[in-house]
Amino acid sequence: MSLTAGLRATVAAVVTEADTAQALGSGDVPVLGTPRLLALAEAATVAAVGPQLADGLTSVGTAVSLEHRRASPVGAEIVVEAELTEVDGSRLVFGFIARAAGTDEDIVVGAGTVERVILNSERFIARAGAAPGA
Repeated sequence: MSLTAGLRATVAAVVTEADTAQALGSGDVPVLGTPRLLALAEAATVAAVGPQLADGLTSVGTAVSLEHRRASPVGAEIVVEAELTEVDGSRLVFGFIARAAGTDEDIVVGAGTVERVILNSERFIARAGAAPGA
């Protein structure tokens, strides 16, 4: 396993009704909900390091700092890029930025950091009391 700062990944999604603050219970407006923005950021962090992890290892989120700066209506495309900025043993720190795609301007939807920890999947699941694959 060779994790070094600079690993990156990008994920994209089009905002649907299911992604709105109304649908997610995080507000009452029909725009991208902050929980969905966070999920996209986490997906980008997983994509950045997942292919580098040895069999049986995974990473789990442990801390987040997120600034949701701009509303995104249903139908908007959001692109989130995450970059691994720090590796401290099993602790990983990522910076991420979310942008509105398909515009001439550089419109920042949100940004922040995500911390993850590398661990053994089976041991983690056993300690959590969940059945593998459940």
